[in-house]
Amino acid sequence: MKFSVERAILLKALAHTQSVVEKRNTIPILANVLLDAREGGLKLTATDMEIAIVEEVPGVQVSRPGRTTAPAATLYEIVRKLPDGATIELDHKGGDAPLALRAGRFQTSLSVLPVEDYPAMTEGALPHGFRLEAARLRGLIDRTRFAISTEETRYYLNGIYLHAAEVEGRKVLRAAATDGHRLARVEEDLPEGAGGMPGVIVPRKTVAELRKLAEETRDEIEVRLSETKISFRIGSVVLTSKLIDGTFPDYERVIPKANDKVMEVDTKGFAQAVDRVAAISSERSRPVKLSLGKDYLELTANSAEAGNAREELDGDLVRYDATPLEIGFQARYLADITGQVGETLVFRFSDGSAPTVVQDKADDGALYVLMPMRV
Repeated sequence: MKFSVERAILLKALAHTQSVVEKRNTIPILANVLLDAREGGLKLTATDMEIAIVEEVPGVQVSRPGRTTAPAATLYEIVRKLPDGATIELDHKGGDAPLALRAGRFQTSLSVLPVEDYPAMTEGALPHGFRLEAARLRGLIDRTRFAISTEETRYYLNGIYLHAAEVEGRKVLRAAATDGHRLARVEEDLPEGAGGMPGVIVPRKTVAELRKLAEETRDEIEVRLSETKISFRIGSVVLTSKLIDGTFPDYERVIPKANDKVMEVDTKGFAQAVDRVAAISSERSRPVKLSLGKDYLELTANSAEAGNAREELDGDLVRYDATPLEIGFQARYLADITGQVGETLVFRFSDGSAPTVVQDKADDGALYVLMPMRV
């Protein structure tokens, strides 16, 4: 195998593939990227056996077709540190000979592992498919992924639940995530072809890799899935992932329907006030107490080590016309939501100990539920 390619082109492709590779694993071949040079160009493959990424790399001059593997992280670091504009030549003579890399006056050789040992994560049949604009997919991810659970014992919460639903005769594609303390539910108009899709749980790592790839395009992303796997085609990249084998809880049951105490608050002013009062404590789980009166909000936080902090928001930023109320929330949870909504936040309360609904006034498609903390 022998080919040459411009540094920037190879670097971008290696950045995609090497991020899938687990830094620590007990199977050496999984630390490698598979390089497949053919007359049509170069194809890179990386997998951790849960996710696989395959990328067709343009602008490659192949002088001798062939296949080999190379340590993904090492190859990426070498290419990253080469000067801009460099032309890289990769040459592998076959067998267990090292992979030679040359760029200008720099040269190195990398150990390879047998191509035959490289695992194939075959897609299988993916009968359901639809296309979704990259911006819409980014929106679904950004407004839900912060609520994904990191508790491994509740593995079925370690991803985003993606499914079709119907709301008052309108068909929607929903993304939902929860860690038991908060819920994020976001919906978009159902894309053509998604009506018969099964409800699937997309793993947290897959969501992170997909979000990075979706940032690089404005085009539509092709989604194909079965009950066990899902794939995303983003330009010349195909990301394939196993799905979480579990049942996502019936999240609709935890969404309050009768919360009648409504507060509207300026998102920016509220977010800044939360950030300031929460700074009194280094504990990320420290609650911020909200004390509500007519068109008035007081935020307070206390720390046994540092003291206390207090800030008031009045009628210029707050609209509230129900009975006075005190309720506490984890500051980080409030910050996660305020980072994803528009100019005005709408809180719907029942009392100080019941779940609270939070919405973006300008976006009916996003809904959040927060469990209060004792303050």
